[in-house]
Amino acid sequence: MGRILLIAALVIVGFFVLGSVIGLIFGALKWLLIIGALALIVSVVLKLTRSGRSDHYA
Repeated sequence: MGRILLIAALVIVGFFVLGSVIGLIFGALKWLLIIGALALIVSVVLKLTRSGRSDHYA
C-alpha cells in the first residue's frame, strides 16, 4: 500500500514538473517569436527608408 502511494505521489509530482518545464519552453518560444517579429519589422522599416532615401538623392 505504501509503495503504491509513493508511486502515485511521484507521478503527480512528475506531472507538476513536466507542466512547469513545458510552460517554460512555451514561454521562451513566445519571447523568441516576439523578438523575431520585432527584428523583422525593424529590418523592413530600415530597408524601406534606405530605398526611399536613395530614390530621392539619385
